[in-house]
This record gives sequence, structure tokens and C-alpha cells, in this order.
Amino acid sequence: MSHAETHAFQAETREVLKLVIHSLYSHKEIFLRELISNASDACDKLRFEAVTDASLLGADGDPAIELVVDNDARTLEIRDTGIGMSRQELIDNLGTIARSGTKAFLANLSDAQKGDAQLIGQFGVGFYSGFIVADRMEVISRRAGSDEAWAWASDGSGEYTLAPAERAQRGSSVVLHLKPEEGEFLQEWTLKSLIRRYSDHIGFPIRMAKPAGDVEDGAEAVTAELETVNEARALWTLPKTEIKDEDYQAFYKHVSHDFNEALAWTHNRVEGNQNFTSLLFVPEKAPFDFQFDRETRKGLKLYVKRVFIMDASEQMLPSYLRFVRGVVDSDDLPLNVSRELLQNNRQIDKLKSAVTRRVLDLLERVARDEPEKYRAFWSAFGGVLKEGVSEDSSNLERIAKLLRFASTKSANAEELFALDDYISRMPAGQSSIYFLSADGWNAAAHSPQLEALKARGIEVLLLHERIDEWMSGYLREYAGKSLKNIAKGELDLGDLPDAAEAKQKHEEAAKAAAPLTEALKAALGERVRDVRVSQRLTESPSCLVLEEYDMALHLQRMMRAAGHEVPSAKPSLEINPQHPLLQRFEAEPAGERRDQLAAILFEQAQLAEGAPLEDPAGFIRRINALLLSA
Repeated sequence: MSHAETHAFQAETREVLKLVIHSLYSHKEIFLRELISNASDACDKLRFEAVTDASLLGADGDPAIELVVDNDARTLEIRDTGIGMSRQELIDNLGTIARSGTKAFLANLSDAQKGDAQLIGQFGVGFYSGFIVADRMEVISRRAGSDEAWAWASDGSGEYTLAPAERAQRGSSVVLHLKPEEGEFLQEWTLKSLIRRYSDHIGFPIRMAKPAGDVEDGAEAVTAELETVNEARALWTLPKTEIKDEDYQAFYKHVSHDFNEALAWTHNRVEGNQNFTSLLFVPEKAPFDFQFDRETRKGLKLYVKRVFIMDASEQMLPSYLRFVRGVVDSDDLPLNVSRELLQNNRQIDKLKSAVTRRVLDLLERVARDEPEKYRAFWSAFGGVLKEGVSEDSSNLERIAKLLRFASTKSANAEELFALDDYISRMPAGQSSIYFLSADGWNAAAHSPQLEALKARGIEVLLLHERIDEWMSGYLREYAGKSLKNIAKGELDLGDLPDAAEAKQKHEEAAKAAAPLTEALKAALGERVRDVRVSQRLTESPSCLVLEEYDMALHLQRMMRAAGHEVPSAKPSLEINPQHPLLQRFEAEPAGERRDQLAAILFEQAQLAEGAPLEDPAGFIRRINALLLSA
């Protein structure tokens, strides 16, 4: 190739290529779906840009896709007459993979995950899947509206070349030089079956040459007649009665680039003040790059009268539903909608609200009718759905109904209940939903703050994920019942049947223990806000309690570790005066041993919260001294 420029792939790009080429042979046919999907996207982009600039279509006709097999050269070519790429676009699109997060993606990929087929498509590597079956790939592309064509070529090792080329039509051709063992992808029946399995729904014709015996009499032998292999109909425009489950699943894999099947979907046509069709899917599993996808969300495509406008997840859905994939096709939006207008358009706001309701309807149906499926969904996306508690006040009650939590009735962290389940088990007279937030399941399930409520048979929700402390600040009520964090403020049990008697006993105990609490407060000094007799404890000697609106201690630590300034919130130490350790402290004369006992009571309470100690070696010395003295 004359006048060819040689470029090196970025170091991170080479690493991803190694994973794609060497780790995915068990699902190698996926390359054809990915390359046809890329060609379809290119045709979509041309159709959109041609709305405002019809000259881009030129004399090349409507966009289409063609597969060409050359048995002698052992090549498979995927041609399209889409938007095409300029020289710089070839460098940007084919010389760099997932520029915003590849390094972080690779760092978080375990060895086991690196062999998973989900890698393809979920991090912008669909084109490179061609190297699974090809030892060399070439791309010849001409941008619509330009007379200049360029050729890109690489063997996938570490470099690629760029050179001027000749191409009569706009669009791109991807030529795969197949490896010796991949001859099956030169066979017509194999290619047609894969097209019908993965790409039948694509809204552009996918054409292949007719077999020689099928060419009509009189046709030139040198010019093979083409036939359309796929249905070339937009699936979402068809009546639901004409669509099979396997058609929906194939379409999901097309729009999501997911090798797994969808967990559930909803297909709706809405007519009235606003006319639109939506086909929305909930994935079965979270993709590997899901944690990096918050800022540049994709997966929901916006069409206007079947003309692709943009990837519009950010405009069509709130962030907490960013796992949803699918399409929205509106009859009412103007075709010259721009990204800026989408962000500030009233019609878009109404459409976003309607699409959000559709997704919540779907999740409610799955939760009600298919609880096993919903458990799988919650395992993959429950933490993301919790974000909606703060983000979407208009749907707060519906989101809260979908939440799932462990509780003191759970056998383990995986046994989860809805808030409605909790309410159905509340004893007569209980008017509040009690919960405890902690840093981890063990810290929550074994917290001493549960003791008094457990003794009364009162269920407590155990919120043990890091997002829970933040979420609970917004979820203050559900179904007319307030939510109370039992680890903050005074424990008000005023709605329980024995509340009056318990309150009187507590007041008497606090009065009798006043000298004890004062002595402890003096010994601990600035480490605590206050020392008081607890209503929470029945077995443990002490626990730490924050004020009602203080940030949890584990969240304070996490924020500081991330470099944020966090107001210091001192905890109060609550004690159980009946515990032998407290009686030992009370009997101990003022001095070093008494101060050591006070420190042990405080540090034990810290450990029960899952908090690291400032002086673990000192704690061990104090415990050893206590054991020896005993």
C-alpha cells in the first residue's frame, strides 16, 4: 500500500485487543453481529444527517449493508453505504478503545472475567471482535459529502496503517482475512443463519449474492444478483402479536451488545397528547463497565418516525435507571432536535416521565409475578435503584415499594424483604419502621443496638450497603409509617404496648446511674459527646449512638478517605449499668485502671460499629491487663 502511514495502538488498546483476540473463542460468531451492528449504526447516522443535508445521499441511493465472500482470497467483507469515516475518524474510532476508562476497566477485570464474552460490545470493542476469526482486518471508508477515501489496516498486534484509497461510494467496507481454521464463515448458509439469528430486525436491508443456481436466465455471469437476507423491519413498529420471544431477545442483543439474554421487557404504543412507541429491556446481568457508565450513559436510542436521532439515555431516563436498554420512537418531536434542545424541551420532559413510568411498571410486574427473576434483578441493579430515592421524589413511593432489605428475620444477607413484607409482620400498636445502618452485614446483624428490640420481638431492617446511609436520609416515610434509625438519637419506643412502663424504668435507672455516667464522661473526655444509660442494650456493656442528623461514622471515614472535609460528629456512649464491666468500673477507685476500663468500654463499642481503632496495640494491652487482673 503506497504512502501508508504507520501508527501504534495506545498501550491500553493493545491490552484490550489481547483479551478480545485470545479469550473469546467459544462465542466467535459474535463478531458478525457486532460488525453488522456497526454498519447499521453508520446507516442510521447517515439517515439522520441527511434530514438537514439531503446532498449527503448523493447518487448512492438509500443506505444498505452487503456481505461479500471471496473464497479464493479467503476474505469476508461487510460493506455499508452509511455515513463513512474521515481519516481522523478512523484514527479516533479504530485506533483508540474506550478512551475515558480503559485503564480502570482493565484494572477491575479479574482473570476469570477476562474470558467472558460479555467483554465484547460493553466497552466499545465490538469492531475488534473481528480479530477473533481474522488474522488481518482492513477498513476502506469514505465520509458522506467527501471525495476522499482512506484505508485502515492492522493484524491486531500493535500497529495499524493508514493510506489514501479509492472508493466510489460513501460508506465503509470491513474486510476480514480469515484464519485458516475459520472457513465456516465463508459458507453462505452459515452467514445467512447468523444474520437471521442476530440481525433480522435491523431496519436496513442486508444483502448477499444469490447462489449461482438461483440467478435468473439472461443475467450476466460476472454480476451476481443480490438478495435481501433479513426482514429489514424495525421490530418496535410491529404488532406485539407478530413478535416472538426469540425476536425480542435477538433485538435486545443488537441494541445492548450483550451476549446474555434480557431479564424482562415491555413494549408499548402510547397515543394521545404525545404519540410514541417504546421497547425497553432490563438486562439479566450488569455489564463489566457499568460502574464507569454513569457520566456517559448509553443504551436507550431515540428515534423520530424511525429516524435515529441519538443515544439518549441521559435525556430519556433518570440516572438510577441507567441499566435500561432499548428504543423510544416518537411521532411528535421535531426532526431537527439537537442535544441542547433535548435537554430543555418540554416534550422531552414529558417523554422522559412517561418512559420512566413504563420502566417502573415493568419492575413492579416482575416483582409481583416473577419473584425469582426480581431477585436476580436486585442482585445486579438494586444498589443503582436505591439512588432513585433521592433523585426522583415524584416516584418515591413506587421506588420504595421496589426496594429490598435484609432484616433481623433474615437467615443471611441474601434473604431480603420488601417494606410491605415488614409492615405485614408489624405487631399491633407499632407505627414506625425500625432500621439500622452499618458498614457491612456482620456489623449490622450483630450490632448491640438491636438487643432491646430483639428482646421485644420487634423486627429491624438491616441496611448494610454503603449507599444505604445516604439513601435513608431521603426515605423518611413509607405507606404512612415513619422510618426510624435505631442507631441515632434517643430510642423512642412510644408506639409499643409496654412503652410507658419501659420509659419509667429507664428514667429510674438513669437517675440511679448518674454518678456512673458522670465518672465515665470525665474519664473519656473529648472522645464522646455524652454518656447516658441506654434503652437499646440488654446484654452488651456499651454502644455508640449519634444524633439524629449526624452522618454515620463509617460514612464519615469513607468521605475523609476520599479527600472530602466532613464535620466532626462525636458519638454518645450508651451503657448498660447492669453489665459486670460497668459494675467493675463503678467499684474501681479513680486512677489508671479505671481510665483503662473506660477506654475499653469505648473501644469495644467502636469495634461493634465496625470502626478501626486509633490505637489497636493500646487496646490489646488494656484487654490483657483486664484479663490478668480478673
